[in-house]
Amino acid sequence: MSRQVVVLTRARLACQVPTWLVVACLALAACTTASHAPSVYPAASPSSHRPAATGEVTLAFAGDVNFARRTAKLLRNPATAFGPIASLLRSADLTAVNLETAVTFRGQPQPKFYHFRTSPAAFTALRDAGVDLANMANNHVLDYGQLGLADTLTAAHRAHFPVLGIGDNAAAAWRPYVVTIKGVTFAFLGVSQVAELATSWVATRSRPGEANAVNLGRTIAAVRAARKIADVVIVFMHWGTEGTACADPNQLFLARRLAAAGATISIGSHAPMLQGSGWLGHTFVAYGLGNFLWWEHSFSTATGVLLLTLHRGGPRRGWLTRTHMTLTAHFVPATVSRTGQPVVDRGAAARKALAHYRSLRTCAQLSARPGR
Repeated sequence: MSRQVVVLTRARLACQVPTWLVVACLALAACTTASHAPSVYPAASPSSHRPAATGEVTLAFAGDVNFARRTAKLLRNPATAFGPIASLLRSADLTAVNLETAVTFRGQPQPKFYHFRTSPAAFTALRDAGVDLANMANNHVLDYGQLGLADTLTAAHRAHFPVLGIGDNAAAAWRPYVVTIKGVTFAFLGVSQVAELATSWVATRSRPGEANAVNLGRTIAAVRAARKIADVVIVFMHWGTEGTACADPNQLFLARRLAAAGATISIGSHAPMLQGSGWLGHTFVAYGLGNFLWWEHSFSTATGVLLLTLHRGGPRRGWLTRTHMTLTAHFVPATVSRTGQPVVDRGAAARKALAHYRSLRTCAQLSARPGR
């Protein structure tokens, strides 16, 4: 029988999952998982730079990361690959990005224009920077075919680094990563909406691959199932039209479907532009976080870190009613530098960037407050 609950024991994530949750997850896995067992990622060593336990939980999200050309050089010293912004990433209780590459030295390039691959040191660089989780359901994870995907899964497993949206079959690709932080249970899903090569990349019952919204039924079912076992369901989407700062009709449609299915937070990447964030009813949506650590200048160098803090108590606004928590969002603007590393904006540049980011909420058709 497959095990679906992953409990991190590092200082900031240390809690015991309740027995009822373990039973529920195992029952769900028995119903949905084929003969392939999921990868289980053991915990890393406790880290002293994490915040002490409080009544709040802060999650940090950033956009697309890869290690090619100028950013490949950064892996010579994984501990410093992300530069000074790592201190911001480490400040959260959990940090997630989109890792947009295959992790392999083998395989054949697929019939597409761009091909990205890197070494397993990428996972070391992510962890050293304070990143705990990576979505890999995107349009580059299978750039080097099934052999490259197999190497990617192996590298993640050996690094004990949890990844979303890929697996040995459909059950594994759509399986949530479940973790309890300070008494709140989170379920993370990773899904791509990019249709490029989807017919051969999407995971099936018998084929490894990615979770992709071309299989809308499975995607919605995964959100609903996750809602039954978690207080907070977070879907990390790879979607949108490249070079466009406004969410496209496909994003708008799917965001509504995810919210209706029980997603409490939807995070996006791919555009590679900043796109708007705000409330879709009682679901917080950030359509696009742009490039973050990136190999070239592409469309825009505007980026940043989205900090979402869940607060216990306070006025109830109808959001997260199972946990009696409210949410505040804080965006820290940054710029992709000449090295490919993101650098936090300061002073007038930061104020201008924040004003621009807030303005994107209008075309995203999102509200500044929940329930509207």
